[in-house]
Parts: sequence; C-alpha cells; structure tokens
Amino acid sequence: MAADRPSPREEITAWRPRVKGVAEVFHAHFTRHAYPMHVHDTWTLLIVDEGAVRYDLERHEHGTPLGTVSLLPPQVPHNGSAATPDGFRKRVLYLDPGAGPLDPSLIGPAVDSPDLVDPLLRHRIGQLHTALAQPGDELEAAARLALVGERLRERLRPRLSERGRPAPDRRVAGSLRELLDARVVEGIDLEEAAGLVHAHPAHLVRSFGAAYGIAPHQYLMARRVDRARGLLLDGVAPGEVATAVGFYDQSHLTRHFKRVVGVPPGRYARGLRAAP
Repeated sequence: MAADRPSPREEITAWRPRVKGVAEVFHAHFTRHAYPMHVHDTWTLLIVDEGAVRYDLERHEHGTPLGTVSLLPPQVPHNGSAATPDGFRKRVLYLDPGAGPLDPSLIGPAVDSPDLVDPLLRHRIGQLHTALAQPGDELEAAARLALVGERLRERLRPRLSERGRPAPDRRVAGSLRELLDARVVEGIDLEEAAGLVHAHPAHLVRSFGAAYGIAPHQYLMARRVDRARGLLLDGVAPGEVATAVGFYDQSHLTRHFKRVVGVPPGRYARGLRAAP
C-alpha cells in the first residue's frame, strides 16, 4: 500500500497596511482548514490563485473557481472550505465599511451576486495587493483601491454604470499636480487630496492620468527619483538620499530608482565621474 502523501504546510500572512479603508490584508494557503459559519464587521474581497473555495452565504451555495472575484458583505454569515483535493491559495482584503470604497447600499446586491467573473477587476485587485505589500507605496495603493471600488460599484449597480463616468477634468488634474509638486518629500494622502480638490478619489486619479499620461503615484515617485539623482551627483550616500527625498527606506528608493533610471542608485553613484 502506498504511503499517504504529506499534505502541504498551511501558511498565512496578515498585516494592516497604512491605507485608509483597508482593515486587513490576508494571504493564505489552506489544505484542510474549513471555516465554520461566521461573520465579519468588514467587507471581504477575495481572489483565489490556486484551487477553489466553496462557501454558503444566506443559505445559498457559491464558489470561487480561478478567475472569480468574490465580495462578501459585512455581518452576513458565511463559511468556506476547499473545493479541490489540494486545497486553495487565496488573497483577501478586508475593507472597512465606514471608511472604505463600498457603502451599505451595496450589501443587498452583493448578497444576491457575490461572485463576479471580471478579468479587469481581478487584475486590478492583484495590482492592489502588490502595492499594499510595499511600504512607502501607500499613494499607489489608495489610488488602486479607489479604482477597484469604482469597478465593484459598477458591477453591483449596472444601471449607474450605464450613465457613464464623469469626463476627465483638467482643473482637477492640475490642482492635484500642484499639490504633488508642493509635497514631493512629505507626500499626500489620496483622500486628503480629494478633499482639497473637491473630487471623488477615483475621478481624481482618472482625471490626472487622462491629463498627463501618468498615474499620480508614478508622477510623485518620478519627482523623488529626479531629486535623488541630484543628491547622488552631489556625493550624498544613497541611504541618506532615500529619506531626504521622501522614500520609505533605501530599498524603496532602489526599487523606484531602478525602474526609472535603469540601474540602482548605488551603481549610479559608482558610475559618476568628476566634472572636467
């Protein structure tokens, strides 16, 4: 008789990012664990990367095959277990119902249709998870969260999406650019910027991209990289440069510097030569 195969080790990673509206990020690989009926105070936004999950919500059975986005409303009981022999690997965002992108009016539509087959939405959620895992990229994460929320609202309220989104606004884009230029080092929270400009965060992000061909967080990081180059040319050490221009730490500077310049800041500094 063949020996039983050892089951893969179950793994979890959880953290609370510094992004308003996201109460928790939870990544897990489960093979045997089955969730009993339970509730959350938050919205549960779930994608499955391997395997599949089955769950009951309001006495109806649902599932999350690969490619599906599941949105479970706050305070609605549900359970969950693997729908495949090898378990499942999932990424979850728990979104604050008070400060997040979703309001209570969406609870009914989410109960009726919690599973959404939407490749664009799933791609955006994946991008959001990537941004949330990088300290210092909170502006990018907030912008991506705003676009995810917008897409969810469109899917759950199709009649609203039929009216179309508001057209990009160059005044709004220009005002945000002025704010970013004034706060290159300290940065600015997307919600604060939206309040100062009097625009919804998703509209603010879309207007900026339409006006300048670059996302707000990309613009801010490019401005910081430009300042970093100047300090490196002056002979300042990369570790000091990172904090001086607003990056979270040296690795944060390195990631964005290499993306823009093509080489990490240390190599850039080693390649400098004295002025003739």
